[in-house]
Order: sequence, then structure tokens, then C-alpha cells
Amino acid sequence: QVQVVESGGGLVQPGESLRLSCAASGDIFSIQAMGWYRQAPGKQRELVAVTTADGSTNYADSLKGRFTISRGNTENTVYLQLDHLKPAATAVYYCNYRLLSSSAYAPRNYWGPGTQVTVSS
Repeated sequence: QVQVVESGGGLVQPGESLRLSCAASGDIFSIQAMGWYRQAPGKQRELVAVTTADGSTNYADSLKGRFTISRGNTENTVYLQLDHLKPAATAVYYCNYRLLSSSAYAPRNYWGPGTQVTVSS
């Protein structure tokens, strides 16, 4: 079993910043990628940023320069720094791990329950 939990969401005003955190625990043999996605009301879930095992990162084109993904000091943590927030960033932010468990034959995706980010004046 693998557990993924996000934290750090909340209500902020336009222009402010937030830092989201995510940690995975349980039966983890190796992690291929860690990423953040978001889903705004009435819209599909979309990629925000992802970092892979080799350290490379990819961002949604529209978010480059304002959001930053980073790895924590412990191997299984990942952060998302949200700067210069706009109301359009309001969404539930989900953390995703693509990892291999010791009990599995192939990697699979694991999702957290999500954390709400609301940007409003």
C-alpha cells in the first residue's frame, strides 16, 4: 500500500504565494516521477509540473515562471511553489507519484486526495 498526502492549500489574495507539500509513504521501491496537477471547477484535470528521477522538470507552458516544482530533502517529498497567484489558479491541486512498489511488477500512478487553493480578494 502507498499513501500520498498533500498539504499547504488555502485562501490567498491575488499576487500572494503558497507552497504546497506532498509526501508519499508505504511500499515504495523506486519513484519514476513526481508531479502536480490541478482541476478547476467545471474543467478537466491538467498538468501543472512534473519532475522525474533524473532530475528533469516540465511545466505547463502557461505556468512557467510563476510555479516551481522541487524535491524535498527526503526522497519521497515534493513541493510546488505558487507565486504571483491569480484568481484563475483557483483549483484543487493533486499530487501524483509514478512509482514501483516492491510487491508490483510495473510502475503505477498514485494520487493524493487533493488540496484546495483559492485565490480571491
